[in-house]
Amino acid sequence: MRRLTRTVATAALATALALVSACSSGSDSSDAKGGKGGALEKVTYLTSFGNFGRDSYAWVAKDKGFFKDAGFDVEIKPGQGTGGVIQTIVGGQAQFGPVDLTGSLLQVGNGQAKDFTVVAAIQQRTMAGIASVEGKNIASPKDLEGKKLADTPGSVVRNLFPTYARLAGVDASKVTWVNGEAQALIGTLASGAVDGIGQFVVGQPTIEAVAKKKAVMLPYSNVMQDLYGNVLITSSKIAKEKPEMVKKFTGALLKGLEYSLANPKEAGEILKKNVDAANPVAAAAELELMAAYVRSGNTGTAIGTLDSGRVAKSIAILQGAGALKQNITPEQIIDFSLAPKA
Repeated sequence: MRRLTRTVATAALATALALVSACSSGSDSSDAKGGKGGALEKVTYLTSFGNFGRDSYAWVAKDKGFFKDAGFDVEIKPGQGTGGVIQTIVGGQAQFGPVDLTGSLLQVGNGQAKDFTVVAAIQQRTMAGIASVEGKNIASPKDLEGKKLADTPGSVVRNLFPTYARLAGVDASKVTWVNGEAQALIGTLASGAVDGIGQFVVGQPTIEAVAKKKAVMLPYSNVMQDLYGNVLITSSKIAKEKPEMVKKFTGALLKGLEYSLANPKEAGEILKKNVDAANPVAAAAELELMAAYVRSGNTGTAIGTLDSGRVAKSIAILQGAGALKQNITPEQIIDFSLAPKA
């Protein structure tokens, strides 16, 4: 009987030790995966337009561990402008990405896109514009008439151009547009194949580094001052079904944005580490220029905030210019409950 008791006790002890070992092993595995109690959630993120300094904050959020701390394993892929980013996210090939808010309003208001939700602002003022270089005889919007411009078909610069032209006194029918890839546009301009390109105004340092000429920038904000710049979007399905996940991801990304603006040189080096073709000096210069766009506006000091009244003004500008085929409201594409508070 005593032998049986000892046998049962030994078996129980062995079982207990096995359980402890298993728990310890599971804990180590969880820690190794970086999750606080589980594995990291895989997310695909699209940049707004290629891999330039203006989008380096995503690489910073990944490199500095902000995504991992929030519970995400993020793959970053280059986007091809507002239309392409929306299509990819709605199609489920990516979960998050920045698009120009005005461009997304045009997409929705003209029946070209749906099923995506805006969850935060990246820039409080639009950075869209036309870029050229010295020697092209472009100094004002009117000078664009008779010129050839290149951009991606889904770019906000291209889609917003008719509205910009109307407000700036330009005959849009006298401007020729040709297609180009996001990462190749600056090279196309530098080669002399076109007179100008669609480009965010913060791209000036990169243009000058590649073209070896002084850049000429025509910002859309000169004639459309109430427009937001890039905003972060996800699919409407994810926004509805995983609101806490959206908030965590947004917080990590905006932490990367804030860090990048405070440390532009380091952010440029991080971009270069991840993207061989990147120019870290030009990337840092882009971030320095972008800072004024991220924190400008009257929606408060917190990065990422969105104001319904300002968005309504943007819609009114587009409606007044005849750029929208149907009426829309800010709440149709923005979930203000998910956006950072001012």
